[in-house]
Amino acid sequence: MSEPSFLPEARAYRLRNARVPGAFLTGGVPAGAILDGDACALIDIVVADGVIAGLLPAGSSPDTLPAADLAGRQAWPRLVDAHTHLDKGHTVARTPNPDGDFPGARDATTADRTRHWDAEDLRRRMAYGLACAFAHGTGAIRTHLDSQDSAGEGALRDQAATTWAVFREMRAAWAGRIALQGVGLTPIDAYATAYGRRLADLIAESDGLIGGVTRPTGGLHGGALAEIDALLDRLFGLARERNLDVDLHVDETGDPAAASLDAVARATLRHGYEGRVTCGHCCSLALQPDAQASDTIARVAEAGIRIVTLPTVNMYLQDRQRGRTPRWRGVAPVQELMAAGVPVMVAGDNCRDAFYAYGDHDMLDTFRASVRILHLDHPLAGAPALAGPVPGAMMGLPHAGTIREGAPADLILLPARSLNEVVARPHADRIVVVAGRAIAARRPAYEALSGEAAPW
Repeated sequence: MSEPSFLPEARAYRLRNARVPGAFLTGGVPAGAILDGDACALIDIVVADGVIAGLLPAGSSPDTLPAADLAGRQAWPRLVDAHTHLDKGHTVARTPNPDGDFPGARDATTADRTRHWDAEDLRRRMAYGLACAFAHGTGAIRTHLDSQDSAGEGALRDQAATTWAVFREMRAAWAGRIALQGVGLTPIDAYATAYGRRLADLIAESDGLIGGVTRPTGGLHGGALAEIDALLDRLFGLARERNLDVDLHVDETGDPAAASLDAVARATLRHGYEGRVTCGHCCSLALQPDAQASDTIARVAEAGIRIVTLPTVNMYLQDRQRGRTPRWRGVAPVQELMAAGVPVMVAGDNCRDAFYAYGDHDMLDTFRASVRILHLDHPLAGAPALAGPVPGAMMGLPHAGTIREGAPADLILLPARSLNEVVARPHADRIVVVAGRAIAARRPAYEALSGEAAPW
């Protein structure tokens, strides 16, 4: 299964004996399909003109069509990465984080942004990240875009205007390959200024989402932000005036006194914004007293807030102290959130920058790591939803991360017969299918970032 020629070249064909996790079959498991112990259905997938034309129990598809036999191997949809930072990516070599902690990441990023982030630099790195994601089988990405008031940083350019212009270029250039959404990212107190209103206008003109970080400019997550309610009222007011959804970085800290998530939930209810708010990180929720955390989770559920957990990055940054082994994993309490009915998804976050020195924009890799870090196994059956239909629905993309009739035939074919085998190996030999055709794209060489020629 390592060659694209495995698939028939015909306009219409069948993928016989595909094993599909039930979590991806959002239109329902085909009647009569056999389910394995992980609730994966053994089915035939009929593809016609780049669309999934039928889902049938294995062995029941019309034998008049040419077929590729998966022999019980896994077929997944292309995955959804709902929280990334394409503008920061691939800067670690030139501006590393000296200590690997959050303050070092913030300071290194500010220095790199001020010095390097002109349109050419952003265009090269963002295109590289998207090329990696496409080759790995990601079909939709939401990226947060640094949108601070660059005048206060002594920058040589209007950073927000520059970054959003390049984002719009990338969104147009990658349309049909990756669905791309952008979120304005700035410390929340910026929205109390005239700059905050101008930024909201720029976001609206770019068809983006209003976002922010629940910490003050120049500060860190942790403790209480005294004016949080007033600042959230300002942000939600700007969002409502422009009909913008909201996506926030919240409580990315191990300080249990950081309780911005509860304030965001209250503001969501206060402004009637239920179902239009997403919160990422929410790390400190895991360290708060059980009664307090339960109360916050109930309010989050009432407000219809979606939670994005970023396991690899949070485990990398949180509880990092030189010479001391970390004592916790740094992640939000996803089990408790899901038990309360809160939509939870996993995402990749940063990639080879000061906030996370590693990664390759590979959502399958993120999923595999998330299973281990968050204990999404035993059983594994529900775990795939966190990288597919849940983030797809959050992004307003009904077919993203799903396998259903009428959806584009965008798939990842894996040489694995079970969910255990999916998680056990990295699957560099996966086949990525877009609109019914195996893509020829491969991961770009690192030399492409510097314009050098790769030796092979």
